Amino acid sequence: MRKIDGYTMRTVGGAMFLVMVVVLSLDFIFAFIGELEDTRNDYQILQALWYVLMTLPRRIYDYLPLGAFMGCLIGLGSMASSSELTVIRAAGVSIKRIVWSAMKPALVVVVIGVLIGEYLAPPAERYAQSEKAVALGAGKGVATAYGVWHREGNTFMHLNAVQPNGVLHGVSMFRFSEGMELESSSFAPRAIYQGDHWLLQNVRTTYIEDTGTRLEKQQELRWETGLSPRVLSVLIVKPENLSITGLYTYASYLDEQGLNAAHYWLAFWKKTLMPLGTAVMVLVAISFIFGPLRSVTMGFRVFTGLLVGLLFKYMQDLLGPMSVVYGFNPMLAVLIPIAVNAAVGAVLMRRAG
Repeated sequence: MRKIDGYTMRTVGGAMFLVMVVVLSLDFIFAFIGELEDTRNDYQILQALWYVLMTLPRRIYDYLPLGAFMGCLIGLGSMASSSELTVIRAAGVSIKRIVWSAMKPALVVVVIGVLIGEYLAPPAERYAQSEKAVALGAGKGVATAYGVWHREGNTFMHLNAVQPNGVLHGVSMFRFSEGMELESSSFAPRAIYQGDHWLLQNVRTTYIEDTGTRLEKQQELRWETGLSPRVLSVLIVKPENLSITGLYTYASYLDEQGLNAAHYWLAFWKKTLMPLGTAVMVLVAISFIFGPLRSVTMGFRVFTGLLVGLLFKYMQDLLGPMSVVYGFNPMLAVLIPIAVNAAVGAVLMRRAG
């Protein structure tokens, strides 16, 4: 029995690895080609290649659920096509045991995904984004197409680049009155964190007054804000690319500021429930092999797998924004697709048994 378990695990695990290699190779090529369109200033071919390499952990994390699902579908499907599953069942091995053997590589994938998503992908993504923004000239333009927007009270700010060592590039601030009329705008090419405040350098501030505008230049200006380097390291990365702890930290910060944190709570629940979602997708793949896809061609299995995976993703992508717009709990937007897939998998497994 142990040999059968080991063989099933190796077959499924090998198929998962193969799927990840193929998918990541294609994604790497297309991502590099896409980055070449942004080459200018100091951001050239080598910098674009380095950027894609640094974002590779995030790409691995994104594709791990698909790799587990498709790998299980292909691995068990090949065993079904060669009648190995039929022989294994004829030898007295129950479906539950086969399911558990196929689940073990998926559990390894889940653990790897959690570790990458929590400890490797977020810092690599922050580094890649900040280095790209600096290479593109983040300290030269006011509110460029890159960087992030943030609001504190009646002050709206745009940061072109945030480096992990506590340095900001291209800091733009727009201060409004209580009636939301623009009072002043400031720009500083660089800001350095001083432990409890930021020090803006070479600041140019334009004040809007009744008689016209007034320009004021300062070599250095103390900037008091609740944005610490830790919070900013979260702010510069897209919510879906942050760690679970980073998402919780920044979402709580936004709640304290009275700002909308729905996007970050949605990303938080997606990350938190990712292991459960992956396990359910693997269960669906196994149920397909023992059910409707028992005797079809490998090409049809791959097509079906891609279709189911896309339906799952689109269901989450549809319910997620709906939770933000209509204000219902984002956890439900993540749980509903998982529950639907779990129900489908359970029904098919019961019929197969």
